[in-house]
Amino acid sequence: MVPLELVGVRVEVPANTPMVLLREQSGRQRLLPIYIGTPEATAIHYALEGVDPPRPLTHDLFMQTLTELGITLEQIVVTEMREHTYFAELHLRSAERGVTVLSARPSDAIALAVRCSAPLFASEELLDEVGQEAAVEAEEEAAEEILDEFRDFIEHVNPEDFGS
Repeated sequence: MVPLELVGVRVEVPANTPMVLLREQSGRQRLLPIYIGTPEATAIHYALEGVDPPRPLTHDLFMQTLTELGITLEQIVVTEMREHTYFAELHLRSAERGVTVLSARPSDAIALAVRCSAPLFASEELLDEVGQEAAVEAEEEAAEEILDEFRDFIEHVNPEDFGS
């Protein structure tokens, strides 16, 4: 298993599709971008930002339930991709049963992991198959920086700046 870090949640332009971006913690630092649904992207973003909703969201409720039952989320593992769909596992531990492994969507697993600070992993085979080299991220960041500068320019430009 390869340890991962959560880089963040982004919206992929122009499709306007949310994705979560994971990266190897060491070594080649390959990236694992996973397209996810808007509700899951919101849930992950809220957890990363420390947003405390007035009522528990689904992932918060699930974590509260696990806590009340004495179950801890030890780790999540993104295991494979089949037919363009990623699969993940929740590794849960309880005193009575030991470790139980449940299949989950990566987006739900990540939303839970962020809430309880559980480590993220991927199989080496998966990263060998679909991992992207980190240079791609540097290009994306450079492009995003250019877009941010352009947005700033548009927001602050005045007609007088162009003369007569």
